[in-house]
Amino acid sequence: MIYIQLFIAFFQVGLFSFGGGYAALPLIQEQTVEVHNWLTMQEYIDLVAISNMTPGPIAINASTFTGMKLGGILGAVCATAGCVAPSCIIVALLAILYYKYRNLDVSKGILFGLKPASAGLIASAGLSIAIGALFINSSAPTFSTFDIKSCIFFVICVTALRFKVDQIVVMSVSGISWLLMGLIFP
Repeated sequence: MIYIQLFIAFFQVGLFSFGGGYAALPLIQEQTVEVHNWLTMQEYIDLVAISNMTPGPIAINASTFTGMKLGGILGAVCATAGCVAPSCIIVALLAILYYKYRNLDVSKGILFGLKPASAGLIASAGLSIAIGALFINSSAPTFSTFDIKSCIFFVICVTALRFKVDQIVVMSVSGISWLLMGLIFP
């Protein structure tokens, strides 16, 4: 039963996540944390970090890791297949329609209208992850649970990424620095 649930949950994620992997993050959070209670919020935040660090699309990595946690190899296959199936179906259908109707103003208008929705999905995911990363208790963020060390790391990492420092370097240096700080200031 879990295999079917994984396929359906990630099929929904794949079906409704326009704008790439980061736009899928709020949908993955909804399915894994809120609807099915497969992951805690902390596990979800860890999942996003791991999915972002590993090669490949973040949504597919997240679905594979979730499926593996819940159902082993078969769970990973079912969740991943669910995540990619809508894209394969939709891209095939859109390719046919695009080549037939690509010069219509309606087609151009629809594609233009999807851009703000995609940006909103990505911003929502970023806000959820930022709250989880910057507050000790992400389920009830308050000023007293704000983690200043995490904020400093966040600002440094964002600044480094804006200056085009390689993502792998930023992630590696951040992880090593956090480890050293934990050893020096337990």
